[in-house]
Amino acid sequence: MSSSFDYIIDDWISKRDQIVSELVEIEIFDNPRSERDYCITIRCPEFTSLCPKTGQPDFGEIVIEYCPEKSCIELKSLKFYMQSYRNKGIFYESLTNDILDDLKGICKPRWMKVTSRFTPRGGITTEVVAEYKSKK
Repeated sequence: MSSSFDYIIDDWISKRDQIVSELVEIEIFDNPRSERDYCITIRCPEFTSLCPKTGQPDFGEIVIEYCPEKSCIELKSLKFYMQSYRNKGIFYESLTNDILDDLKGICKPRWMKVTSRFTPRGGITTEVVAEYKSKK
């Protein structure tokens, strides 16, 4: 049985998480070899978010692959950005596309792919892939 106190706590946690995720800023730095095509792969093997239907934790790996144009993603700020999803209720499909949209909007790569692989839940494994290609 839940009390009004439980509701207040849940509401506070939800607002806190929204504020924290809005405060996380992904930093970039100048691409040291912008004249060359090369790819960067970043793995986040301990990614956590929440199932929006059950509130249970979802565990997985996020892999970010990109060919930078003028900017590269700074890893410490990316770590904090990824951690901002820890208490966020979000479906895998939205999560993967949101990460792609956020990252491509900040570093404006030539090409980027975000793959999310989640550990089995009920005997089912899910992998979502979202990709972006610059129109240049």
